[in-house]
Amino acid sequence: MAWNEPGGGNNKGPKDPWGGGDQGPPDLDEALKKLQEKMGGLFGRKSGSGGGGNTPAVSGAFFGVIAIVALVVWALMGFYQIDEQERAVVLRFGKYHDTVQPGLQWNPPMIDEVIKVNTTKVRAASFRETMLTQDENIVEVNMSVQYVINDPDKFVLKVRDPERSLQHATQSALRHVVGDTGMDLVLTEGRVKIAGDVKGRLQEYLNLYETGILVSTVNVDDAKPPSQVQAAFDDVIKAREDEERVKNEAQAYANGIVPEARGAAQRQIEEANAYKEQVIANAEGEASRFSKLLAEYRKSPEVTRERLYLDAVQAVYGNTSKVMVDVEGGNNMMYLPLDKLAEQSQNRALRAPVLDSNALREITNAVTEQLRRDAAASGSTRRGGR
Repeated sequence: MAWNEPGGGNNKGPKDPWGGGDQGPPDLDEALKKLQEKMGGLFGRKSGSGGGGNTPAVSGAFFGVIAIVALVVWALMGFYQIDEQERAVVLRFGKYHDTVQPGLQWNPPMIDEVIKVNTTKVRAASFRETMLTQDENIVEVNMSVQYVINDPDKFVLKVRDPERSLQHATQSALRHVVGDTGMDLVLTEGRVKIAGDVKGRLQEYLNLYETGILVSTVNVDDAKPPSQVQAAFDDVIKAREDEERVKNEAQAYANGIVPEARGAAQRQIEEANAYKEQVIANAEGEASRFSKLLAEYRKSPEVTRERLYLDAVQAVYGNTSKVMVDVEGGNNMMYLPLDKLAEQSQNRALRAPVLDSNALREITNAVTEQLRRDAAASGSTRRGGR
């Protein structure tokens, strides 16, 4: 009999394809029950028969859905992002597994532990220590250390507290270096050398401890004596600065006076050499002149003698402005104001401002000639009177 034919003689209409007597929508309870049975089969459970088996089947399906959702959430929680300046150390069940590079990564949550470490950030730490120097003086040193993490594996796993290890290593290195240095160097120009020595020794310690830290810079910010003796040290430093200042001033004075003295000495030497050459040349010229004059004197003694006399008189007249002339056989003395004569000659000539040797020689010759004439005339008058 077909499914839509009246059945059983009950006259209730066509037969329901889902097994019901009445035509209508499908039974949702029955469909849900079948789904629960299938989900229960997935988890190894079977629904019982009868009206009491529906509740366990519903519970099993609900927990299955929750498990699937939890699994999806758990998987999504495993994704994470590593920045370019970071590295990630992965621990699987507490044991080192891998070091993850930058990018999108996935690790199973609650199984792997991911520790991110910034390997490019420059970190800084400051220290202040009071210690003894080589000469048994106490100094206070303020120092700063800049570092980066170059090995994240060792930084995370090898040392329990790397930053504290860095502090202890820095104190040890600083005490070792300052203990081998005198107080003057620590307080003044030795800071750069101390910083370099501390950096090298500190890096050795950190490498030995396997901290994964790379020291980039060490600076000695300040070094001073204890406050109880600060005043005395200030006086010492001031005295040292005064000493340096006086030395610089003395050096500057020496740099100015020594070249000047050397120049003056060289000038005197050159003047002495020039005077020497001049004297030698004059002596040689006089000797040569005397030799030539001697030859001329031998040829004509009277003329030469007269010429020498005239030259001598000219030299004498050339050095005086007044001449007194005593004429032989006369009672009067003649006064010749050569300066006035020269001034008159200068006014007439309007050329040279002073009397030159040629003009003086002409005047001398004229005066001498006039004197001779006067003398000759006086002699003639006396002879005629007799």
